[in-house]
Amino acid sequence: MKFDVIVLGSGPGGYVTAIRASQLGLKTAIVEKENLGGVCLNWGCIPTKALLKSANVFEYINHASDYGIKVNSGEVDFPSVIKRSRSVADGMSSGVQFLMKKNKIDVLMGMGKVLPGKKIEVSDDKGVKSVHDADHIIIATGARSRVLPNIPQDGKVVIGYREAMTMTKQPKRMVIIGSGAIGSEFAYFYNAIGTEVTLIEYLPNIVPVEDEEVSIQLARSFKKQGIKVMTDSSVESVKTSAKGAVVTVKTKKGEETIECDVVLSAVGIIANIENIGLEEVGIITDKGKIKVDEFYKTNIPGYYAIGDAVPGQALAHVASAEGIICVEKIAGHHPEALDYQNIPGCTYCSPEIASVGHTEASAKEAGYELKIGKFPFSASGKASAAGHKDGFVKLIFDAKYGEILGAHMIGANVTEMIAEIVAIRKLESTGHELIKTVHPHPTMSEAIMEAAAAAYGEVIHL
Repeated sequence: MKFDVIVLGSGPGGYVTAIRASQLGLKTAIVEKENLGGVCLNWGCIPTKALLKSANVFEYINHASDYGIKVNSGEVDFPSVIKRSRSVADGMSSGVQFLMKKNKIDVLMGMGKVLPGKKIEVSDDKGVKSVHDADHIIIATGARSRVLPNIPQDGKVVIGYREAMTMTKQPKRMVIIGSGAIGSEFAYFYNAIGTEVTLIEYLPNIVPVEDEEVSIQLARSFKKQGIKVMTDSSVESVKTSAKGAVVTVKTKKGEETIECDVVLSAVGIIANIENIGLEEVGIITDKGKIKVDEFYKTNIPGYYAIGDAVPGQALAHVASAEGIICVEKIAGHHPEALDYQNIPGCTYCSPEIASVGHTEASAKEAGYELKIGKFPFSASGKASAAGHKDGFVKLIFDAKYGEILGAHMIGANVTEMIAEIVAIRKLESTGHELIKTVHPHPTMSEAIMEAAAAAYGEVIHL
């Protein structure tokens, strides 16, 4: 069949791209080898949040007395927790199927491979191959868990994020390698439901891409929750057996061995760009990513790439934004190129983390003179009433012009608050304008206004 646009991959980059293309009047198809919605809906963003919600509920039950409520102690039904998570994911995937039908998008199930001449070959699960033509082919194949050479994953004792979401039995002891968003979220989840968790990070701070003060606060909160946090540490080897694993860790003080039931490797992701025809078409790659211009064109006319397959932040909302920009450009619109300096990042452990823009260290390195305001949730009426006083909001301003260079939040619900900063950075608002923006009381979001006021010596509640 001939299409205007074929999208290879149906994750949050691919399916959003396909829908926008259809809205723009382009005859569109999408190719998917597994489940509509890709990793995010089926194995990432959505099912992990379902697991984390179960952990939140269990924590509330265990701390009900803090709120003046008497309840019998709760018990985790681990298979039911996993079942609920999978049910949520299945529901979202079904929702994407509905959206494909609603927007009259052809779904081609099978393994896709790009061919020269703006064609895609699709091999279904029976090995039957079909070839489809398009004026524009958009590669949105996403990424998978990175496997360290010295720590191969067997899917049982040494696992990746997929297996961490579908285990049939809750482990008593777990070692997590890597403290980025994936590692930190699973560390919180498994610890909260009763697993003994050790979190190992090679760099000096956990969640190392975050502002250092946020990293320090999360480590403090994790340790208070009972998670063993090891930084400046590297996993030298993992010896597996039928009973579990023995992990050898090199620290500043020497080697240490840790016995556990399961090792979760959460050391990042790698793009899915192998065996999809890039070499045959002549599409250039660099450092494991497809090279594209600001509107996601590859070096070969008619071929584009978005999401985790290209350089940039490997985030679902980035992939969606890139796909929309890409097809709007194809349709003859005049979209702005994406501002990668104004992309929010969120980690959904407890306390949550949300950030955008410069950290304090990167802003200083860039040569800015800074004004910094920080407001702790311990001074927030809403946080105190909710029983979530850990954390703070930290805002970084250019002292010369008042530009908001960065925002860093750690605390309850901060992932819902960061969009305010993203919007006002987009609108080029200043610190003084933020101070004069009336925030509702009592809310967690007041901390944003108070942090801005603190930067300019006008804070009220500190």
